[in-house]
Amino acid sequence: MIRKKKYLVFGGAGSIGSELVRQLCIKNKVFIFDIDETRTYDLYEELRYKKYDVDYRIGDIRNKETIKEVFKWNPDIVINAAAYKHVSPMERYPREAIETNELGTLNILDETKCKYIQISSDKAVNAESVMGISKRMAEKITLNAGGIVVRFGNVLASRGSVLGLWQRQLDHKEPLTVTHERMERYMMSIEQACGLIIKAIEIAKPKSIMIMDMGERVNILKLAVDILKKSNSNAGIKMIGIRPGEVLIEILMTPEEEKRAIKVNNFWIISK
Repeated sequence: MIRKKKYLVFGGAGSIGSELVRQLCIKNKVFIFDIDETRTYDLYEELRYKKYDVDYRIGDIRNKETIKEVFKWNPDIVINAAAYKHVSPMERYPREAIETNELGTLNILDETKCKYIQISSDKAVNAESVMGISKRMAEKITLNAGGIVVRFGNVLASRGSVLGLWQRQLDHKEPLTVTHERMERYMMSIEQACGLIIKAIEIAKPKSIMIMDMGERVNILKLAVDILKKSNSNAGIKMIGIRPGEVLIEILMTPEEEKRAIKVNNFWIISK
């Protein structure tokens, strides 16, 4: 009989983490670690009811002693999806980004003796925001430790995404807010994000970065116009200006990384 692999997922109750856990637990043992008590326990109860082999721990990746305790579970694969991911709040509270995205990642890596996957963002490329810089540092720490980085674009329908904001504005018959008419972003779904992680587990080598080919960047103003049309709304659009830490156009790789990138089906792999 083939032994089930043991996955330890930090941030396992988040938008992406919870969907990933649902997929992984079908054939494996999964340990969910998250700071959100309600979401974690709800997910655990959902999966336990379906007879999946799951367990959980409420905790903060900034707490080294808690991390040491969790690793007594002896995982085969560790995935870190625990992070602050929004630009504007981290410009206001930079210490939180540093302590969670950088030092929290280091706490996990200090205990990891197996394959390690770090979730990152295109905001880490040529980073200008506090959040982006903290994610870039997490990438560096991971690669230096022999781990694997997966780099996302903007994940639609994840907690805090622009689609959620626009839906609330539509519900209140308010105009959709857009920061700049030339703002562009790479977009992916939660399902695609999870698929990227799983593919990285399967094929990525230590000290590499893996990115999904998301096609062309999406103009945010055009997306807002499309949303209004599909909603049959005449609420209109309100331009609010670029917020601190934001950039007009995000990229997936630096020019130096592009030289080392190899295309494998629908993915780019950058070896260190």
